[in-house]
Amino acid sequence: MPDSSLHDLIIIGGGPGGYTAGIYAQRAALKTVLIEKGIPGGQLNNTDEVENWPGTEKISGADLAIQFSQHAAAYDLAVLNREVVGIEPGRNHHTILLDNGEKLTSHAVILATGGSPKKLGIPGEDQNYGRGVSYCAVCDGFFFRNKTVVVVGGGDSALEESLYLAKLAKRVYIAHRRDAFRAGMILQKRVLHEERITVLWNTVLTEIQADAQGVNGVITRNTMDGTTSALATDGVFVFIGFEPNNGLVPAGTKMNANGYVIADEKCETNTPGIFVVGDLKEKYAKQIVTAAADGCTAALAAAHYVENKKSGA
Repeated sequence: MPDSSLHDLIIIGGGPGGYTAGIYAQRAALKTVLIEKGIPGGQLNNTDEVENWPGTEKISGADLAIQFSQHAAAYDLAVLNREVVGIEPGRNHHTILLDNGEKLTSHAVILATGGSPKKLGIPGEDQNYGRGVSYCAVCDGFFFRNKTVVVVGGGDSALEESLYLAKLAKRVYIAHRRDAFRAGMILQKRVLHEERITVLWNTVLTEIQADAQGVNGVITRNTMDGTTSALATDGVFVFIGFEPNNGLVPAGTKMNANGYVIADEKCETNTPGIFVVGDLKEKYAKQIVTAAADGCTAALAAAHYVENKKSGA
């Protein structure tokens, strides 16, 4: 008798990649469950506006996340709101360990755990998280209305969040370690024409200072001449990239030097039946649309894998 508790596919992570995989898995009639420990959409919920999702000129990240969730619900995708604490690969099936002690088994697994914001690693950062230090302007920008903030970074996220904060704060400083941004030209033009934004080129933060009320200043260093300066500020927003959430990646799975999982064109890892999508996967571009594309590819490949497994091929 077949094991009725055995899933065809378990998806870990409810971002764009995970939900797209869920939609395609349901269309392929796979017995599927998506496990997400937070709210649907993942990092999407920290994005003010999305302007590069095809077919939609502009939409908030939170609204797009809701659309992903609703689309998946229309296909009756089972979603479990729990935290996965471990994965045990097996020859016959893979076992997923949950935070409540429960175990789920599946022929195939798609890892869609994304990434987390990188930290500066300077004095005062960890101590003042939530007291003026933030990694999400959409989440915390309201608390800095008519105040002064410093944004650290020079990529798309840093500039997008700076423009969002400029709607609220009286002054936004962007501290960038180089003399040119890495962000797209449209964002660069908007930032450079925004009166409330001042760019501090060739500048890094070396310390975040605070008093009993929270952050009240930073110490900066010029990367060209080494001079240091003090800058008064009410908040520091850090957008210097992401680190892959690879804590659940099974031992023996190939990763690059930066911790991103290496997968083939089917998004399959070197562990048979374990696939990886989105920001956890080694690839050139990390965008919502590429995460969704990964989800589609991985689900179709997983469906083929499961079909062969069941037929004994």
